[in-house]
Parts: sequence; structure tokens; C-alpha cells
Amino acid sequence: MKDVFLLIAVLAALAGCKGGHDGESLPELPVVQVSVEEIREENVGPQIEVVGTVRAVEHASIASRVSGQIVELPVVLGSRVQQGDLLVRISAAELTAQALQTQAQLEQARRNLEREQRLQQQEASTTETVKSLQDLAKIAEAAHKEVTSILGYTTITAPFTGIITRKIANVGDLASPGMVLLELENENLLQVVAQVPEGLIIKVRQGDILPVFIPAAGLKLNGVVAEVAPAADPSSRTTPVKINITADSDLRPGQFARVILNGPEEQALVLSAQAVRSFGQMEQVFLVADEGAARIARLRLVRTGARYNGQIEILAGLEPGDLVVVRPASRLQDGQPVAVTPVAAIEEERPRAGDDPLPTAPGTEERRP
Repeated sequence: MKDVFLLIAVLAALAGCKGGHDGESLPELPVVQVSVEEIREENVGPQIEVVGTVRAVEHASIASRVSGQIVELPVVLGSRVQQGDLLVRISAAELTAQALQTQAQLEQARRNLEREQRLQQQEASTTETVKSLQDLAKIAEAAHKEVTSILGYTTITAPFTGIITRKIANVGDLASPGMVLLELENENLLQVVAQVPEGLIIKVRQGDILPVFIPAAGLKLNGVVAEVAPAADPSSRTTPVKINITADSDLRPGQFARVILNGPEEQALVLSAQAVRSFGQMEQVFLVADEGAARIARLRLVRTGARYNGQIEILAGLEPGDLVVVRPASRLQDGQPVAVTPVAAIEEERPRAGDDPLPTAPGTEERRP
């Protein structure tokens, strides 16, 4: 691969030499002051991207627990409600009638018990009869509480403060037990749910801070790992991870998200990104070569990989120890004499590959081998 890049660079240089007529000498190029950087191998952690979905931490599907006709539904899609606000009211005439019936039975049982207790005091009744009436009164009270509790299910209130994200039912619809009527979410408490491959999950811990990007909102933020599932999905070999993120007006539950994870460290050639110029679909750099007593800038085509903080990985075209022009690479020509600034001056400015590497642009999948 290196020989191919060298051949292309040589052909480009030869093509540039054909600008003059035969026998005419080209004017000498001026000497340019440049800063250089020695390319070298460093330990880097590749950036691996997993996809996720923005979810509300608090989410509830509001369903009916009784059968009946919906008579009140004072919310619409997008309504903001407070905890305890009325969401749905269901008409249940049968339950109301049963509540009245059990109330009457309870009152009758209590009257019978009181009468029998008075007779017992007058020694006109037995202890066993009084005990039987006490049991009947408890049975009537339990039946009344049961019907009253079920009757309370006809009024549904908000379990927490949030926004109505889905409205399925309308006034007049017949509700049945288990039927979902509304969906409520707290848009102020959000998290990203991502499926992390089994090879990376061992490095994810609760409390870790991970970079998160939401393309639809154009947001880059840091999330905190809130939950890590203790078991993996045997079909996909991934583990669900929940990452808490800060709420924003542009964030919506259900949005697509990308989570950046650090892969295992390995050796890679890295270089300051500003040294690489794009020319069409090609990428090129200038090397400093010693040719006799002069130092000359030579064009070299390269192939790049992952980007880090101000640095870029070189996959092909360069070797460890090559001196690469960092500034001013944009004004150089192939074969131009250069005066080199000491390497130490540029070394103090360049960031290290291990210093919190983050991709300069989202969408970078795993770094190419």
C-alpha cells in the first residue's frame, strides 16, 4: 500500500514539472518557515459507537381497571398535568348500585349485632349467637370495602407530574379492564437506553460519564450511567444500559441517540489533524526530506482513520519517525525549500492521544483496523 502512495506522489510531482517549455528553467521557490511534528506510535483507545433511544425515566401507561363508559377526559395530546390531576372518569352504574347494596347489608348486620348484644346482657341470648352475628358484620364490612375500592377505580388521576404523550381513548368510548387509555411521561427526567455489546459491557460501571449525541436535536452532552443490566440478551449478545441525561427543550422521548464508548487500547500512528489537507477525495501531507545541504518539502498521500482531540490516525502513507509539516502546510509546494522550527516547540502544543479522546464529528463507528 505504501508503494502505491509513493508512486502516486511521484507522478503528481512529475506532472507539476511539465508546466514550463523544454530547455527553460523554472524559477527557484522561496524558503518557507515551517513547524514540523514527528509522527510516532502511541497507545490509543478506539472510539466505538452504540445506538440508543431517548426515554423518560418516569413513564406510565394509564389503563382502566373497571368496565364502563368514559364520561370525562379533560386532557388532550400534549397536555401538562400535575400529580393528582383528573385524567379519566368512568361511569359505572352497576358498581354504584353494588356499593349501595353492600352499605345496606352492613348497616343491617350491625343492627342485628347490637340487638343481640343487648339480649345477651339480659341473659336472653347466647354467646355463640353474638359471635355469629359479629362474623356476619365483618363479612358485610369487607364486602362493602371491596365494592367501594373498585368504585374508586372509576376515577383515574395522574401518578406524577408530566405530559400526555399518547391519547388513545375519547369521551364515550367503552373502557375495559387492562385497556390503555393514555400515556404519561415526565419530560424533565430523561435517559438514553442503549444496547452495549458484551465485549464492552465489562468496562461500563454505574456512575461512569459517557459522551452522548442526539442528531435530531444537534446536542452533544455527557450522560451518567444510572443502571447496568446484570444479564445479557442471549439473542443479540448485548446488555441494556440506562444513561441519565440533562433535559433540554429540543429533546423528545423516542429520539435516536449515539453513545460513545472507549474500546481496548492499541498502538496507532497519530498526527496533528491540521497537518492533513483534503484534495478532492484524497488526503495529503508534506514531509521534510534532507536532500544534500537543503531541506525540502515533499508531498505525500495518506489514508486516515479515527479522529481524536486535535489528532488524526494515519493508516497508510507514513512511517514512525517521519517529519511532517504542521504549519503552514497550505502554502507549500512539492520540492519547496523549508526552514524548520524545532520539534520541541510543536510538541508542547499537541494534545496526547490518551487525554480524554473524543471524536470530532459524530457518526464515527469503530476505528478501522
